[in-house]
Amino acid sequence: MSKFSKKKKGLPAISTASLPDIVFMLLFFFMVSTTMRQTDLIIKKPDLPMASEVKKLEHKSLVSTIYVGKSKDKRISGDEIQVNDKIIKVGDIISFILSERSQRKEDEVKYMTTSIKADKKASVGTILDIKDQLRDVNALKVSFSTRRGDNFKSNY
Repeated sequence: MSKFSKKKKGLPAISTASLPDIVFMLLFFFMVSTTMRQTDLIIKKPDLPMASEVKKLEHKSLVSTIYVGKSKDKRISGDEIQVNDKIIKVGDIISFILSERSQRKEDEVKYMTTSIKADKKASVGTILDIKDQLRDVNALKVSFSTRRGDNFKSNY
C-alpha cells in the first residue's frame, strides 16, 4: 500500500454565505413594487371640484369612502353610488356604515370619517340623500374630497 490513501471526494457543500443577501434583496424588491389594494372604480372616475382650502385627513385607516358619479354603462342614466367594489342604492348606506363600524374596535368608532368623493356634476339631491342617511346612522363626521386649486379665484 501507499503511504497516502486516496479519499473518496463527494460533492462540495453548497455555500450559504450569500443566502441572507438574496433574501433581503427579494424582500426589498417586493416591498417597493407592491401597492396596497385600492378600490376598483365601477363608475367613471369622479372629476373632483377645486378648492382653495384643503386639509388632509387624519387616521386614513378609519376613513370610509363613498363614490358618486356617472356609470360607465351608457344605458344607465343618473348618479351611481359606489362603496368598496359594488354599486349600492341610497338606502343601503346605513348597512354599509354599520358594517364598517363592526370591523373597527369600539374606541376607534368615534374617529371614523366618511369621505364623499363626488363628481362635480353629480346631483345635489343625491349628495343630500347620502347625508340624510349618514345623519340617521349618526355618522356625522363627513369629508368632501376635492382637488387643490392654488389659483382658485372666488367670484364673491
